[in-house]
Amino acid sequence: MARSKPSLRPSDARFSCGPTKKRPGWEWSALAAAPLGRNHRAGTPKARLAEALERTAAVLEIPSDYKGVILPASDTGAMEGALWSMIGARPVDVFSCDEFGRRWLIDLRDELKPHGLNVYETPYGRAPDYTRSNPAHDQVFTWNATAAGVRIPDASWIRDDREGVTICDATSAAFAMDLPWSKFDVTTFSWQKCLGGEAQHGVAILSPRARARLREYRPSWPVPRLLQLFEAGAEDAAIYAGSTINTPSLMCVEDYLDGLKWAAREGGVSALIARTDANFAALASWVDSASWIDFLAEDPATRSTTSVTLKFTSPALAAKSDAERWEVSRRMGLLLDREGAAFDVIPHPKAPSGLRIWCGPTVDTDDVAALGPWLDWAYETVMEELELA
Repeated sequence: MARSKPSLRPSDARFSCGPTKKRPGWEWSALAAAPLGRNHRAGTPKARLAEALERTAAVLEIPSDYKGVILPASDTGAMEGALWSMIGARPVDVFSCDEFGRRWLIDLRDELKPHGLNVYETPYGRAPDYTRSNPAHDQVFTWNATAAGVRIPDASWIRDDREGVTICDATSAAFAMDLPWSKFDVTTFSWQKCLGGEAQHGVAILSPRARARLREYRPSWPVPRLLQLFEAGAEDAAIYAGSTINTPSLMCVEDYLDGLKWAAREGGVSALIARTDANFAALASWVDSASWIDFLAEDPATRSTTSVTLKFTSPALAAKSDAERWEVSRRMGLLLDREGAAFDVIPHPKAPSGLRIWCGPTVDTDDVAALGPWLDWAYETVMEELELA
């Protein structure tokens, strides 16, 4: 018989890995000052966009010689803009271990097809061998694989005297993990991940080496306007002061500013990392006590602290098909949603069955601690319903 339903629910059940929970205490009034119905090139809206870039640099402690730009289509638009505008000058090493990293791999392998492409791909749960990178090549990688719960533990494999540029998808790492900026030439992320902002926009942080590439090189393929970063090669480009390639949502900008102001009040990126680490520790403590589930990431050093991805390890499910295990995931998600205990904890559709729980900085540790007993209850209830217990 399944255990009794827990008495204590998380005060906020939003554990989605994207878009993620908004900052604690968020209310609609946070958007009241948004300059809606205004041209984004007018004084006040443009000042808001410039402020977003300035606050981003301050919170993330980005080096002063790096510059940020706001781009359309979230992290996807930022990454594809970098790939389509910059790749082709040198051979490329691309590393992938989940669905999102695979998107950049497909862009490179099937669309851009640069000369000298080297693909390093591993299955879910395992990190690629980053030491196979060549410092004479461009490098494309994902710092935190959101769908696999696998992160890069350190950047020692990236040479300081590299000749190529490094292009890092950091969308579920920025604002929650310590990023080695000197190792990155292009760093992309969205507003909808670690700060819980409204979806739509992405950011690319460009090093001096990246801006030199944009000045000095043009790829052989046509680049759609939305993916063109060439003007960012100019040191005085308007794009660094809040100009955008297409019309931005000023409501989304206001929401991002609200998240950035909260981050600054909390104490900046170090405080956000501490919040994330505390959340991960609370969940890891529960995982250690549970006999039916474990981390999907095999190496503890590579386990994500934000998009924590878990796999079933119960002997009762070991001989079952993936479809049957996915049915357990699906039913657990529905049950937890109906109870108001946890929303959106089913893994990415391309990932193995199990659970995926967001532990980023806008989540409160008490809610993570309260979640564990609900996961145990939901698992036992579903296994009994399916007569698998």
